[in-house]
Amino acid sequence: MKPHVTLVNPPSPRGSAVHLPLAVLGLGYLAAVLEKNHYEVDVIDFPALKFSYEDFRSEISKRKPGIVGVTSTTLTYKCALRVAKIAKEACPNCLTVLGGIHATFWDDKALEECPELDVVVRREGEYTLLELVQKLEAGESFGEVLGITYRSEGKITQNPDRPPIENLDDIPFPALHLWPMERIRKYEDIFYLMSSRGCAYWCEFCSTVRMHGRRYRARSPKNVVDEMEFLQKTYGATQFTFADDVFTLDKVRTEEICKEIKSRKLKVSWSCGTRVDMITKELLITMKEAGCMAVWFGVESGSQQVLDEMRKGISPGQTMKVFSLLREIGLMPVPNVVLGFPGETKESVWKTIKFAEKISPDYICCYDVATPFPGTPMYELVKEKGWLKITDFDKYDITTPIFETPWLSMKELAEIRAKAFRHFYLRPTYILRMYTKGPSYGLMATLTAFSYLRIAIRAKFQRGNLTKENSYAKSDIRVMK
Repeated sequence: MKPHVTLVNPPSPRGSAVHLPLAVLGLGYLAAVLEKNHYEVDVIDFPALKFSYEDFRSEISKRKPGIVGVTSTTLTYKCALRVAKIAKEACPNCLTVLGGIHATFWDDKALEECPELDVVVRREGEYTLLELVQKLEAGESFGEVLGITYRSEGKITQNPDRPPIENLDDIPFPALHLWPMERIRKYEDIFYLMSSRGCAYWCEFCSTVRMHGRRYRARSPKNVVDEMEFLQKTYGATQFTFADDVFTLDKVRTEEICKEIKSRKLKVSWSCGTRVDMITKELLITMKEAGCMAVWFGVESGSQQVLDEMRKGISPGQTMKVFSLLREIGLMPVPNVVLGFPGETKESVWKTIKFAEKISPDYICCYDVATPFPGTPMYELVKEKGWLKITDFDKYDITTPIFETPWLSMKELAEIRAKAFRHFYLRPTYILRMYTKGPSYGLMATLTAFSYLRIAIRAKFQRGNLTKENSYAKSDIRVMK
């Protein structure tokens, strides 16, 4: 009998941001591969359904699946373990499986920490999960299944890695029909696409490249635009975001995607992320003609010394040049910066903040706090040096300082980050510039400025209460996004 599979997107910890779209993308691929091979699969998405743990217990008891597969990031890891525990309590005979980027680098520890968990799927899980389901159906052992860590005769066994998927065109489009799309689109009416996997670069803080490997693999331009066209015909989609690590790594392929969009006369707008050393003026013009509206970059720092410590391989000068090109062409430049990387000082953090204001005076994506995710050299460094102060993964939300160094304390970093947002949005020049773009932009800028002014006034009378101040700042930032 074919096992029924339920895939689960767990909740985020209370008070943290919800990472909904990318979870849909990852689980959607797993579900699509299972459906292609004629297995019954459904999805329980906590954020989309606004489920509580008791809602989940009730629902999983009704469905009685043979396999419950839960995804997780570092932030949602503990919530995912709780989901697996409830699933095993409600359906004692089900196989509980954990996957995702955090589980990949925390596999044996996850099995030790959660007795109710049976299997951890490491790295890319589409064909690993399919093989698990097939083995379970046939009543065979998991001894030959590549890419898993599991319990075997009372011991935790780690099988060899599964090679990365070579032909990404072979993977069917994500099974979005398993989600309540109308509800999700009220949250965010943007469809996420993944046109490639892997990255040729190896930044010290990035776990994503270590998840998918250093070798770059890409879908064909036709396959990518086929998905865009399918989503437009099925859901009326017009807005897309490419979630690739480096969308323009292969410039010829990027041009071909743009040509494919234009030749089909698709009326779409889209954004993507890339590196400042992987872009040209000609390519940006081509992208804009095909509907590109914004490009986000891992600027990371305004200090060359810090960039070198990160092994980023770029310079502030390159960033300045590319952001100038984007403004000239009429594309929105969006910088991602990281504050507090090991070795940073208060002076270098402020240098980065001023640099971000200079290159992107109208819009800012976010000042992320350097977070040592398991699987990265950064994690190993701060752990080895004894700098890691917070081990509760519920706090790994890229807004909360997790470690401190001899050069920068956690309190100092939190305070600087809060001041950085206030400094950016309270500038009169920023508010005036936004009003020139239109009344709605000006109103948003004014409201945001007053919000941060309120925080500043409260902070003056509540010295040292950085936790409350940051909680207000984070909520304001989520509204702006």
